[in-house]
Amino acid sequence: MTTAKAPKTTVDRAELGTLALLAWTGDPAQGHDTPYLIAYSLGDGTGGGEAAAAASLAMIEELGLTTGDVMHDHTGEGVSPIQLLVQGGQAVVNMPYLNAQCRVPAEWLAAAERRGHVHFMISGRAWPQAKPGLPVSEQTLQAHLGDEDALNATAHVLLPVSQLRR
Repeated sequence: MTTAKAPKTTVDRAELGTLALLAWTGDPAQGHDTPYLIAYSLGDGTGGGEAAAAASLAMIEELGLTTGDVMHDHTGEGVSPIQLLVQGGQAVVNMPYLNAQCRVPAEWLAAAERRGHVHFMISGRAWPQAKPGLPVSEQTLQAHLGDEDALNATAHVLLPVSQLRR
């Protein structure tokens, strides 16, 4: 009899803490209607924000992604470890360490349908200010994503939009 070995992982789920999703679009008035979706840790794991950041970066590496200004295009690939389903006003992300959904605004849905893909990000920094279920102000969003260190610690992936068949 043979047994399958569990894949070796460098991610400590307890340190990763709570993973959340947030969706927004660019400003259509400025010709920027990209649908964005970010996964991030709240930094509430066993080791706090620094341990959550280290675990997030390890997760990014395990997914075969890099951080910084590289855009990983998964729209033409056969199989991605990250799957996005958009249905009923929700974005649902399935990937190792995260199976989550979040409500998305109508303009996000329209942009995702028009483009057929979403700019998905995984933050390598904890973001405790962005609590799930509570609105995030534009200033809070810009403060986190406009920070050069935060951007350099973020993986960027173009994900195709999948929907359930009717």
